[in-house]
Amino acid sequence: MHDWNDDQLMVRDAMRRFIDAEVVPHIDDVEHNGVPPYDIIRKMYSTFGMDQMARDRFKKQLDRKITGTAETAEERAERAGDGGAAAMTLIPIIELCRHCPGIVTSMGVSVGLAAGTIMKGGTPAQMERWGLDLLTAEKVGAWAITEPNSGSDALGGMTTTARRDGDEYVINGSKTWITNGPYADTIVLYAKLDDGSGTPMRQRPVLTFVLEKGMAGLEQSKPLRKMGLHSSPTGELFLSDVRVGKDYLLGETEEQRGGGGRESAKANFVTERAGVAAMALGVIEECLKLSIEYAKNRVLWEKPIGDFQLIQLKLAKMEVARLNVENLVFRHIEMSAAGKDMSLAEASALKLYSAQAATEVAMEAVQLMGGNGYTAEYRVEQLARDAKVFQIYAGTDEIQITHIAKDLLRR
Repeated sequence: MHDWNDDQLMVRDAMRRFIDAEVVPHIDDVEHNGVPPYDIIRKMYSTFGMDQMARDRFKKQLDRKITGTAETAEERAERAGDGGAAAMTLIPIIELCRHCPGIVTSMGVSVGLAAGTIMKGGTPAQMERWGLDLLTAEKVGAWAITEPNSGSDALGGMTTTARRDGDEYVINGSKTWITNGPYADTIVLYAKLDDGSGTPMRQRPVLTFVLEKGMAGLEQSKPLRKMGLHSSPTGELFLSDVRVGKDYLLGETEEQRGGGGRESAKANFVTERAGVAAMALGVIEECLKLSIEYAKNRVLWEKPIGDFQLIQLKLAKMEVARLNVENLVFRHIEMSAAGKDMSLAEASALKLYSAQAATEVAMEAVQLMGGNGYTAEYRVEQLARDAKVFQIYAGTDEIQITHIAKDLLRR
């Protein structure tokens, strides 16, 4: 795959028209005035029929879970197509990130991580109870694994615990940097099993629970103030003797099928990291576009600054980054269409390069525009602040490097 096909270009152009009409006029509200982005996301879902497509997809997944049947060859072919579902999922991500990466972060965590975890590991009853409302964006989801003292060591350093008490579990602990945390209706939460056996904390099984807003003992903080991604509310969760029944334990069993909560989390890391590449591509494309326009129109010493070689060097490097990240995104789409999953190391390599490229391009765009680039009016200021988090969330650059290197050394 070297370019979008005609159908994909139609979707891209329709998405651009929607963004111009429904997102750009509200950027100040979600970026600076504390307005959550969820109404915009719901409007997008209804405009493009994404809510109905989610219902149809949900029904098929639910039927397969109930009957225990696998996806048919015809269904795989329909899903794959020429880039298939992956392409149609990534196009809105790329286009939205040209203007407001925070909206994508909120949407991706709610629909991709929270709903995705429930749909993969939940019972049919749990899928119906929580999954559908998240997939259609009717409700807001959060995915809670990070803790104040265990960011990069998310699984090993986790100290949030779930203790059995009769037929219930009592959960205690805290989570931080939780996207959608302040407003989430449904929270997928990871906790270590405290079974009284004296097993060292790092070695305890990790269980996955689904919690609901308003539960006794569950506190959702106000949005944290951040450097960037202002349109994506981020908060803390505090759990004090939160009592839940077995029906809130994902899969309703402690049996570590497929590695349990640990493997569930790692699978989501792959999904997250591949998505960051598409987000990075959107930022790079917009920064390059704005930089080219500025270089043509900004005049110094009686000539456009685009005539100067140092400016040309910046633009050329931006284009190289755009091509490289675009190729990585297309590779991900092709693998998905072929029914192949990326390894954790492959997804880490994808994310590492794309995050660094987006941050460098955005900062160069600010530099190219000088004082104007440092002001909000020229827009690259926001994109530079937003891009920086690509090197931090879904695993820092340093963590990506360790995953890639360990995989290479095992070969």
